[in-house]
Amino acid sequence: MAKGKILPLLLGIYMSLVIVAAFTYAEAEATLGDAGRVIFFHIPSAWIAVLAFFVSMVGSIQYLRKGRIADDHGAVAAAELGLVFTVVATITGAIFANLAWGTPWNWDPRETTVFVLLLIYLAYFALRAAVEEEDRRSRLAAVYSILAFITVPFLVFILPRFYWSLHPDPIISTTGKASMAMSPHMLQVFMASLLGFTGLFVWLYRLQVRIARAADQIKP
Repeated sequence: MAKGKILPLLLGIYMSLVIVAAFTYAEAEATLGDAGRVIFFHIPSAWIAVLAFFVSMVGSIQYLRKGRIADDHGAVAAAELGLVFTVVATITGAIFANLAWGTPWNWDPRETTVFVLLLIYLAYFALRAAVEEEDRRSRLAAVYSILAFITVPFLVFILPRFYWSLHPDPIISTTGKASMAMSPHMLQVFMASLLGFTGLFVWLYRLQVRIARAADQIKP
């Protein structure tokens, strides 16, 4: 079997085991009960979204410095995946909110800032769609991507902490002192899930970049 087929297969098996472990091996969270199992998917997807937007910014900086279309492809691929993982984080967060608070959306500070983040990066793709000339489109989008990432730490980590929130603190703890304390089994599954989501992002990112390069080669 070719290497390109083995890696996705292994990743699929690994993620399947993580999902099974999340509902069987890991105990229910002490305070949140079974609703706390969403952390195995919600927190990793949110962290990977931040990582993807960071990679997009780095690719954008590289494009502005060197003008290589490969860097632009990388920036776009990372931004696309960042948007996808943000949507996943939003959906899993809504599932948790519905289980814990009885409603999937209540404009909690964290929900609100994630919604703003979605709008910011949707505007990135709207900008790219609005400019026809390739180099100008890439340069404008690169500048926008850099400015957009500056807002990410504020929207994800800083602003939500300025206001009271129903959202439990996503603190990894085995002592019970955090609002979302993890038992050793929960921590193991969480770290395995974080590793799996990272692998999934890397594989999808490389795949997206290869598709973009192939599309360039067949352009008339």
